[in-house]
Amino acid sequence: MDEELRAEAPEHEPVPPGAARQVAEKAAAGLTPGRMPAIYLGHGAPPLVDDPLWVVQLEGWAQALPRPRAILMVSAHWESAPLTIGATRDGVPLIYDFGGFPERYYHAQYPAPGRPELAAQVRGLLSGTEPVAAQPDRGLDHGAYVPLTVMYPDADIPVLQISMPTLDPARLISIGAKLRPLRDEGVLIIGSGFLTHGLPFLRRRSSTTGRARRWTAATSTRSRGSAARREPAMPIPPRSISRRFS
Repeated sequence: MDEELRAEAPEHEPVPPGAARQVAEKAAAGLTPGRMPAIYLGHGAPPLVDDPLWVVQLEGWAQALPRPRAILMVSAHWESAPLTIGATRDGVPLIYDFGGFPERYYHAQYPAPGRPELAAQVRGLLSGTEPVAAQPDRGLDHGAYVPLTVMYPDADIPVLQISMPTLDPARLISIGAKLRPLRDEGVLIIGSGFLTHGLPFLRRRSSTTGRARRWTAATSTRSRGSAARREPAMPIPPRSISRRFS
């Protein structure tokens, strides 16, 4: 669950000229004709929808993509084994999985239609290799709906969310490979999260904040190296980093 920083309103970066165009050009360059991409984005906390630069860039990214037939969302805020399919029914209520934020963030709506046929496809593609459960009335969490309110604000594209059944990179990559055929049928697969998640550290004293910065730096360095080598890497758990730098 995300928690409010309980600090002054953030100072947002100004939107530079051509910000949306730059993102759109990069997105278009990575497209394969006839196949929807699989993308990863950082969703941040709910107030990110008030960040003009994030909104402009995310809108530009979405507009550069082919319009998806459906969206399959994987949010870092839903870890559950076995792999579970949620939001199958139309307009299920959202999950406000955060605390301490202004009241208006708890009134956000995103009544996207469900897609039971897509759930059946996911189950079929994973049959025999990955157990699959169903929670058709589990709504989208903020890792799913916050970016979608910017990318597809009309909420007229069917959206399903699946849980992360493990943190093992090799197993997650295997699941992604099995779901790849969905992209050839117009399904946009979105991974939503962040490299690090340390909001509580930002509310504490400087000594703890220093440990958090070292944890963040260590994770970022490791991830950059893994990306350069095109290999998976498990992020360093924050508790072990805290102990290492205490």
